[in-house]
Amino acid sequence: MSTIAQKKGFGATLWDYLTTVDHKKIAKLYLMAGGFFFLLGGIEAMVIRIQLAVPNNNFVSAGFYNEMLTMHGTTMIFLAAMPILLGLMNAVMPLQIGARDVAFPFVNALGFWLFFFGGLFLNLSWFLDGAPDAGWTSYASLSLASEGHGIDFYLLGLQISGFGTLMGGINFLVTIINMRAPGMTYMRMPLFSWTTFIASALILFAFPPLTIGIFLLMFDRLFGANFFDVAAGGNTIIWEHFFWIFGHPEVYILILPAFGIFSEIIPTFSRKRLFGYSSMVFATVLIGFLGFMVWAHHMFTVGLGPIANAIFAVATMAIAVPTGIKIFNWLFTMWGGSIKFTVPMHWGVAFIPSFLLGGVTGIMVAAAAADYQYHDTYFVVAHFHYVIVGGVVFGIFAAVHFYWPLMFGTMLNETLGKITFWLFFIGFHLTFFIQHFLGLWGMPRRIFTFLEGQGLETGNFVSTVGAFFMAAATIVLLINVIVTSVKNKKVGVDPWGDGRTLEWSLPSPPPFYNFKQLPLVRGLDAFWIEKMEGRKGMTPAEPLGDIHMPNSSFTPVMISLGLFVAAFGVMYREDYAWGLPVIIIGLVITFGSMLYRSLKDDHGFHIHKEDLQDDDKKGVEA
Repeated sequence: MSTIAQKKGFGATLWDYLTTVDHKKIAKLYLMAGGFFFLLGGIEAMVIRIQLAVPNNNFVSAGFYNEMLTMHGTTMIFLAAMPILLGLMNAVMPLQIGARDVAFPFVNALGFWLFFFGGLFLNLSWFLDGAPDAGWTSYASLSLASEGHGIDFYLLGLQISGFGTLMGGINFLVTIINMRAPGMTYMRMPLFSWTTFIASALILFAFPPLTIGIFLLMFDRLFGANFFDVAAGGNTIIWEHFFWIFGHPEVYILILPAFGIFSEIIPTFSRKRLFGYSSMVFATVLIGFLGFMVWAHHMFTVGLGPIANAIFAVATMAIAVPTGIKIFNWLFTMWGGSIKFTVPMHWGVAFIPSFLLGGVTGIMVAAAAADYQYHDTYFVVAHFHYVIVGGVVFGIFAAVHFYWPLMFGTMLNETLGKITFWLFFIGFHLTFFIQHFLGLWGMPRRIFTFLEGQGLETGNFVSTVGAFFMAAATIVLLINVIVTSVKNKKVGVDPWGDGRTLEWSLPSPPPFYNFKQLPLVRGLDAFWIEKMEGRKGMTPAEPLGDIHMPNSSFTPVMISLGLFVAAFGVMYREDYAWGLPVIIIGLVITFGSMLYRSLKDDHGFHIHKEDLQDDDKKGVEA
């Protein structure tokens, strides 16, 4: 089978992406789907900010505002930030560790399609029965009282999506443990691969509590169980424990890959090795470990008592230590470096003070006694957004610009990139800095309007103006993507010129088998070592031989589609006679597809040595 890609029509390309198990194509699918949901979450945020721009505004009704607020948080966390990061992990991590693929390519595809159908199901709530309206945390007392099927969409959609994320996490763990290139010890792994590793371990332990919590709430709502119904002997606070045992590690699942991204970008454009590599690794592991010790700091005001509050306050403050180590190491990496201010480096430099502010307010909120003042005010909204936007979203923007040539073989326009950066950076601080003060002045979270003369008018107006800046920045980024795609000006190996790790030793974009011969890793920053010794590419660790690759499969789409169909039946089974048949049809599709997968002997295919040599000759002739 020839490995030279043929020019395909639209139908063939669509089928290719529907059936692909190639981690690089799945990365693009994650990026596209996550990007779409990011835009959707951004539109929801704009509706919130327009409603709060002036006092007594009636741009939207109170009920619709609650739906917007809930869907903004849920979409941004579960359907935008996480999938885009999973996409970046898919695109970069296997190349960084010198692997030809992930450990389970089929499961990788299944993880994406489960996320996609779960997200689609959740967003269909807008058109079918009203969106969920109990906040992104969906606290049990509120969500049990919510009428209509909005919360059922939330529960079933997140359950399907969550299975996909859990699969992704397990897959990445196995890939990193088993598939590193010869010589790639753990302490030679690039920081982004390390943060992928720890974030995947967090996914493994954090998602089951969410799954169980959603399961119990689903039984309360759909089948009349009483896990959380206080009147019937249930306990509504248990939901908060379940949710936050997942919810706090989730913050680190998001921020650690962003830390990894900046730990790649800052050394690359400072033209220096990352300062204190081993301490960075240790800090990453410690953050992952401590992330599970602090969930009840979200619940200081529920009456856990002073001892529990004190323990969780101390544990929360302890996380500042490894985070501080990282901040100083990034600064020391830049110190004395030959800095090149590319677009990714702009984001890298802006990230440090922005995220640091989020960290400082985090320590303030961690003081249990003071939290009685901050809790459920806009101070917490500001803190949260400084961490998630100032950390994770900055990281995503940086990575999209940095890894775009690796994924698509073209460079995003630097000028448009800098316009995006400045608009977003200014807009972000305009929007959220003032919210700290709004919170201290007494503005509660989740309110849909406020009265004149309460001293909140100016702050809210400034915040809304900032949101428009961020919206403009996102539009400029979209224009940049479209212009770059239309021009389609190809770049070669190591497009930034200062690549340090294995992924930059490959052509941009890489061939579908990644490495013709697995590379020999001789130290940290393996590609940089080879460049310093005057070599063009990596030293191979094996002779040229046949490469085994997996076949494409449509089964992941079918398994996910079946669960998507069954979810409608579960939700409407009491309202309509067709509910039960739809459940059965959906489960037949899912389990039938699983059975087909189990019985079919799929051994994949081999790319022969001769084809690889032919590719070499054609490359030389070209």
